[in-house]
Amino acid sequence: MSNAALTEDLALSASHEEMANAIRVLSMDAVQKANSGHPGMPMGMADVATVLFSKFLKFDASAPDWPDRDRFVLSAGHGSMLIYSLLYLTGYPGVTAEELSNFRQLGSKTAGHPEYGHIPGVETTTGPLGQGLTTAVGMAMAERMLATRFGKDIVDHYTYVIAGDGCLMEGVSHEAISLAGHHKLNKLIVLWDDNNISIDGEISIACSDDQLKRFEASNWNAMRVDGHNPEEIAKALEAARNSDKPTLIACKTIIGKGAPNKQGSHKTHGEALGEEEVAATRAALGWTAPPFEVPEHILSSWRKVGQRGKAAHDAWKQRAAKLSETERAQLTNPVTDAVMAEVKKAVIEVKKKASEERPKVATRVSNKMVLDALVPLVPGIVGGSADLTGSNGCFSDHSKSITPDDYSGNYVHYGVREFGMAAMMNGMSLHGGVVPYAGTFLVFADYSRPAIRLGALMATRVIHVMTHDSIGLGEDGPTHQPVETIASLRAMPNLNLFRPADTVETAECWEVALSMAKTPSVLSMTRQGLPTLRTEHTDENLSAKGAYVLREADGERDVTILATGSEVEIAVAAADILKDNGIKAAVVSMPCWELFAAQSHEYRQQVLGTAPRVAVEAAVKFGWERWLDSHGGFVGMHGFGASAPGPALYEHFGITAAKVAEEAQNTIERAKNS
Repeated sequence: MSNAALTEDLALSASHEEMANAIRVLSMDAVQKANSGHPGMPMGMADVATVLFSKFLKFDASAPDWPDRDRFVLSAGHGSMLIYSLLYLTGYPGVTAEELSNFRQLGSKTAGHPEYGHIPGVETTTGPLGQGLTTAVGMAMAERMLATRFGKDIVDHYTYVIAGDGCLMEGVSHEAISLAGHHKLNKLIVLWDDNNISIDGEISIACSDDQLKRFEASNWNAMRVDGHNPEEIAKALEAARNSDKPTLIACKTIIGKGAPNKQGSHKTHGEALGEEEVAATRAALGWTAPPFEVPEHILSSWRKVGQRGKAAHDAWKQRAAKLSETERAQLTNPVTDAVMAEVKKAVIEVKKKASEERPKVATRVSNKMVLDALVPLVPGIVGGSADLTGSNGCFSDHSKSITPDDYSGNYVHYGVREFGMAAMMNGMSLHGGVVPYAGTFLVFADYSRPAIRLGALMATRVIHVMTHDSIGLGEDGPTHQPVETIASLRAMPNLNLFRPADTVETAECWEVALSMAKTPSVLSMTRQGLPTLRTEHTDENLSAKGAYVLREADGERDVTILATGSEVEIAVAAADILKDNGIKAAVVSMPCWELFAAQSHEYRQQVLGTAPRVAVEAAVKFGWERWLDSHGGFVGMHGFGASAPGPALYEHFGITAAKVAEEAQNTIERAKNS
């Protein structure tokens, strides 16, 4: 059964209107029971969703993780009852009427906004508007990459998006549609809920864009249909599926359609209809079933829709059986145990070479050295950069640019689109078969942050390479010098921030990042050259524990110096100064706080010791209190940077070995006098 054959009509006992009304009633009832939510969008887009699911979407409700299913993204995540109703009606496992009745309640699968991993059939977490659309672009890119690699017998599916006015207002939508149009992602189809309503009222109070011309300007097809005319909707979808460009279908709808007194009003957008209007809607629709009950002939029709892709799925399984076991695994998770074993071997070799040759290079250069070794070993690894390829060190000797006409490469030129880049990488990771990494400057994490956060919430394996990570970048000045960025990223749950001190640690951090299937990573890299500090090779990945004793004191410690990244060399030099003054100092490198915090209490105490502690980092102190005792000292930034050569800035701001040694002595004195 081909994808095209799915457009054939099923013999259904329920009419289109009855099936769409099932969505409307389930949505309004769930919101009413919760007294919280957004009924208007699901009621308005019920006709569009019914046509899409019953005639076009390739899926098997009994197998939500089928790799070659079409992807459906509800970018307008506030209308979550639309997708929850569809998942229940089509028979997704575990999505019951009881779950619908528990909408927005603690422990329910039906959260206020769709959450990836909480309920089958939700391809990505949405709610922050615009991100669903942008994540879908990443999914469509992944589909084309894998189709090029495995062939269309194995990978051949569409990505559909339902987006609202808010999605198109958000700035990231421009990044998404621009790159999608440039790459001619013709299997990406966006259904815009053009209802002219936002929370504040009519869209005209804040927006007068001609969205069709906007999309056409970015090399999309754009068309307009009556969102309540199933024939028009189906005709537009068929045209979109046969296009050589991505397509926007503007679906003119009435928000809250079916509610006789409130439809078309912003009052249906973000609040329950109220008992009287719910009753009036039931009467207007001729719906007599009680809440969360669907008449048998309607439910059975929807369940047939949920089963209609089973034949296509079975045929696909026969074709996929011709692949090797390894190839089948790579369709979803390219980083197998066997791949990680090869990665580990390669990392050991990079470390040996670095320890022997002792290069003094920026860790962004170390990044490329490591990628040169790892890219050939990790199938599906795809790099990129936000127009900083020459600066980030993400284009390896084995990288090949992906172009609109050639998807056989493994490197995406994202352009100056940091937010879009991060969200698209989330989409690639969620799609499966791709391990995305890409680079920009660390200070521009503020552009990427919403997508980094959503990736952490969804537990995606995405690796953000962020270079130029301190005042050490020099002359570009305080606009480009991140001082608070590291602390802000460390505050984010389920995100590992790595700040390696040399090439050896860079290799170790990459190994850990690749092994983290459910945690995104930020690799914080320097612009300035750093010496190799790990000159004695060990196969053990010391960075995997987050922190370790780089240099122990000669005898019982008088003080412990904690440092990360480019300041570890300063800590080592400070320890030498202290030694000359008869003070025994240990140096602890802390490339990843999050991993260190996850170690046993005994290991943490072994590393930190009982002596007074002082920390040095070319960033603000915020967060260091966690690792310092009450007497602990800190050497770092206390405000923004300045424009000057890097070495002059370190001297100007007092981030030097002499200052660290002085602060260590002061810390020892404070401890003695307490």
